[in-house]
Amino acid sequence: MRYDNEHKARTRARLLQEAAATLRAVGPDGVGIAGLMAKVGLTHGGFYAHFKSKDDLVAEAIGRMFEDSGALFDFCTEGRTPADGLARYIDAYLSERHRDRTDQGCPLPCLSGELARLPGRARDRFAEGAAGLTRQVAELLKKIGTPDAEPAAISMVSEMVGALALARVAPNRDRSGRILEASRDGLKRRLGVA
Repeated sequence: MRYDNEHKARTRARLLQEAAATLRAVGPDGVGIAGLMAKVGLTHGGFYAHFKSKDDLVAEAIGRMFEDSGALFDFCTEGRTPADGLARYIDAYLSERHRDRTDQGCPLPCLSGELARLPGRARDRFAEGAAGLTRQVAELLKKIGTPDAEPAAISMVSEMVGALALARVAPNRDRSGRILEASRDGLKRRLGVA
């Protein structure tokens, strides 16, 4: 049976979404082609109509993860003053919801430790995504008059990623919540968006 291009694009999007969720949950070694195809109701053989290899899939899924993460940034910032948008983004990023939804959200905290084991193209997509997020943050910081906006953005993104990662591995929810709250409050105070 032949499918139209829209069907192929929808199937590819479903595969990328499923691969992105698996990457977030178990890392690149946990992504199996047969299992992924079964989750979307297709056979293993159909995989190569969408991707050249598993490495190609992983790289594309990482790109998709950053697109999804960018949607959160846009949701928090569009139509708001730069200060309000930045405060809302910090609140959303360092929220219990983001902490608990390990199958969604920013790829930085869940894949940073896997980076050395990723193939070159996947590392490149990860670096592009991290740089893109940092650029978006730097643009907001410039608009609110933060001196040295680019280094401040690097610091902010680094702290948010680290705080979220630590909150996810904290021994209990109380400690986890305090990590998120301390980072949220500290960042907003330092950046003047509290």
